[in-house]
Amino acid sequence: MIATPRTLGRLALAASLALSMAAAHAQKGQTVKLAYIDALSGLMGPIGQNQVKSFQFYADKFNKSNPAGVKFEIVTFDNKLSPAETLNHLKAAADQGIRYVMQGNGSSVALALSDAVAKHNERNPGKEIVYLNYSAVDPDLTNSKCNYWHFRFDADTSMKMEALGSYIQGLPDVKKVFLLNQNYAHGHQVAKYAKEILGRRRPDIQFVGEDLHPLAQVRDFAPYVAKIKASGADSVITGNWGSDLTLLIKAANEAGLNAKFFTYYTGVSGTPTALGQTGAGRVFQVAYNHYNMGGEMQKDMDAYRAKFKDDFYTGAIIHIYATLTTAMAKAKSTDPVKVAAALEGLTAKSFNGEVQMRKTDHQLQQPLYVSVWQKADAKYPYSPENTGMTLVPVKEYPAYVASTPTSCQMKRP
Repeated sequence: MIATPRTLGRLALAASLALSMAAAHAQKGQTVKLAYIDALSGLMGPIGQNQVKSFQFYADKFNKSNPAGVKFEIVTFDNKLSPAETLNHLKAAADQGIRYVMQGNGSSVALALSDAVAKHNERNPGKEIVYLNYSAVDPDLTNSKCNYWHFRFDADTSMKMEALGSYIQGLPDVKKVFLLNQNYAHGHQVAKYAKEILGRRRPDIQFVGEDLHPLAQVRDFAPYVAKIKASGADSVITGNWGSDLTLLIKAANEAGLNAKFFTYYTGVSGTPTALGQTGAGRVFQVAYNHYNMGGEMQKDMDAYRAKFKDDFYTGAIIHIYATLTTAMAKAKSTDPVKVAAALEGLTAKSFNGEVQMRKTDHQLQQPLYVSVWQKADAKYPYSPENTGMTLVPVKEYPAYVASTPTSCQMKRP
């Protein structure tokens, strides 16, 4: 057969279509490595261990089916809650060709990591890394220190305090507040926004005390609880997490402190056990999820507990897989440069409804819930750490209500 110009044109078109189809599905079956860089030892180790299991649990689930058809592999690094260790692990991950890093425990670590990722990408074109932040909530990360390569899947401190402030506004018995927080970026921001937002919403509230303590170092909170009791506070606002909340609650129980506690992390490892049967009706949590979300997530939580004899609580992990696979399908690639561009402004369906990655600052927009510690029952049956208690939702704030403005001036590559 002699190839005529028309035949050659058809062959060229067919080849072009074949190439475009191959490119469109280039990521199908590809394995994407995710570096988990967080504390796996020390006082905050139990949280990291829980979250590694959570990332693996959902990797297994998404590996079976996701919009991009990719597979995920988790590679763990123990940063011991140290910014310096984190930067060493970032280099090790980069040397292994890992292009996506995940971290969330400690905003001081997050700020160092975000800056290091930006510098790495500037110096290493073609080897860019995307930073997926699942729980470091310092607002500066998406405001004055925002970075194109950083995406946050939790709600920041100001968003949570806006919701908490709205709820406290309707509690006339809250009159005297003590602020107790960890002495690092997140703790400072909790205190700052509590004074700012409650000052605006409830100017009658008195702040009768404020204290900061070292992060993940205090083993006896009795002296801090004594200060709270002496202040006459009827309520405590704290952004404490991990052992710093668990030991604070334990000391409060032992001292018979009957104040309300407004927290960010009551549901996290160790704190439910420290609370036990106490605190019913007076310990509150503000978060983007709680233990009784229902639907598919409830089934997952039951399966997680059956597999690990532990509780799943870091819902941002689901957000990461849902948005990342949607972005990879949209970009038709796993290349971080293309995926980062696809993540901007992306909407995806997750366990708490439709969520959106705001393009302006890479802060996920999502609903928030205020829940209260009380006895588990037929309507709200899930009991963390087998305490017989649970977190019951008392108020939901839609994404547009929970949202806060940003000052981010994003520099895009």
